[in-house]
Amino acid sequence: MNGNGPLIVRKDRTLLLDCSHSRSAEAGEKLAQFAELVKSPPPYHTYRMSSLSLWNAAARGLSAEQTVEWLREYARWDPPEGVAEEVTEIMSRYGKLRLLLSPASADRLVLTGEIHLLDELERKGASQEAGLRRTGPCELTAELGNRGRVKQALARAGYPVLDEAGYRAGEALAISWKPGRASELRDYQKEAAERYRSARGSGVLVLPCGAGKTLLGIAVLQALSCEALILTSSTTSVRQWIAELFRWTELEPADVGEYSGSRRQIRPVTVATYQMLARKGEREGRNHLGLLGERSWGLIVYDEVHLLPAPVFRVTADLQATRRLGLTATLVREDGRESDVFSLIGPKLYDCPWKKLEGQGWLAEAACTEIRVPMAPELRMQYLRAPVRDKFRLASVNPAKTEAALRLLKRHAGEPVLIIGQYLDQLEEIAAAAGIPLLTGRTPQGRRMELYRSFNAGEIPGLAVSKVANFAVDLPAAAVAIEVSGAYGSRQEEAQRLGRILRPKPGRNRAIFYVLVTEDTREEDFAVRRRLFLTEQGYEYRRIGLGLFGDGQEGEYRC
Repeated sequence: MNGNGPLIVRKDRTLLLDCSHSRSAEAGEKLAQFAELVKSPPPYHTYRMSSLSLWNAAARGLSAEQTVEWLREYARWDPPEGVAEEVTEIMSRYGKLRLLLSPASADRLVLTGEIHLLDELERKGASQEAGLRRTGPCELTAELGNRGRVKQALARAGYPVLDEAGYRAGEALAISWKPGRASELRDYQKEAAERYRSARGSGVLVLPCGAGKTLLGIAVLQALSCEALILTSSTTSVRQWIAELFRWTELEPADVGEYSGSRRQIRPVTVATYQMLARKGEREGRNHLGLLGERSWGLIVYDEVHLLPAPVFRVTADLQATRRLGLTATLVREDGRESDVFSLIGPKLYDCPWKKLEGQGWLAEAACTEIRVPMAPELRMQYLRAPVRDKFRLASVNPAKTEAALRLLKRHAGEPVLIIGQYLDQLEEIAAAAGIPLLTGRTPQGRRMELYRSFNAGEIPGLAVSKVANFAVDLPAAAVAIEVSGAYGSRQEEAQRLGRILRPKPGRNRAIFYVLVTEDTREEDFAVRRRLFLTEQGYEYRRIGLGLFGDGQEGEYRC
């Protein structure tokens, strides 16, 4: 403690960061390693040291002693009594329970730990929920097939398990780089791949949108040189993965298969959609587990791992003998199932700050602006009288947003612009007024690929896209994004949408992100939450009010 630090530590493990303090940015970088941002109104940002954030910190090698030392270094006053001890106790839990294969039986697991810890698990009923049975003073056992269930149940109970039961090697597959390609890996990609390899387990690697997560996954696959199943969010992403595999490695077409709604190829490296795993199969009765049983996979890659649907969580609970790699830009899940990602896929092993890569030129410098759009008086009356459940949509599809979007398109004439929204009728109106193509979930796959190609080639000036373009879509040409509506307070969606324009740009290397929000409505409250993750990454939003129904004057203030 220095007596004048930027951090106020509370007894409930929440932290208030004084944004006006000269050391706030420095402290924020440290906090991001062991705490999560939960509120961001000025002048104080609120962080929380959750059990999950502390376990992930421990998994990456951060010690409890260093964490407590940082708290004291930046604290304005001494942390409340008991906080340091609680942080130390939570972080110390990571690694205290170890899951091993039973030396006596190949189909049994052994959970080892100190006697008092196993006694506590039994008293709380956690061992019974996990399907564990006491077989010795310092051990519990379970069936091999319960490996995922054990880890899920104990993580929920507050006791993370260090899984050392091993992984099947899988069928070997020679994977070599094309000449000169290995040297093109960036330092942070090499570091992340090495972090995964040295962990000798499964886990999640976190890189910003546009920073090359696909190439990172290929680097891990090349290092392991085994047959692999790659799961991703859409057919578009499946084909992008396949194209990158051929671009970077010497794999042949016979080695790589697409398993999607239109093709059913199972090959040494198979790229499939999550939807195919989650559905209940074809006439011959095969289901999602049939695909997984076809080959001896040595690695399963979960692209955009934060998107895992519940059925895939259930499937992956049964896949604990296969090494798993999660790739994502953010582990934020709006359903609160981050602990399932932790227990079933693995801990966060690497996380690179967005602003760090921006400073190194690997991401475009992004300017974020929230434009407050007024409502016409008659719509305002309708909004005020509407039921609560209807207010958000009324604010989101405010017709004045069309005028604002057209103004911005005119301002950025000649630049590649994305119009991004949640509601199809709104997007159809804007696309028609602007004379640009519209891409939605109803757009056939071939047409989608053609639109993406034309946009990247500069043949069309802009593209209006629904939420189908939120994830795993490669649009390196995009320099401006205008968000006209979104899914309530989704932090992950906001991060992914900004990510669509973060690929490095020639020249000034700058991207512009606009968010249109109807002023004095519920949409403003959700907008604050949506940008929470990006605020944690160091992005600032300039807020501008447009007088569309007044004298046309613009007012401006910073958030």
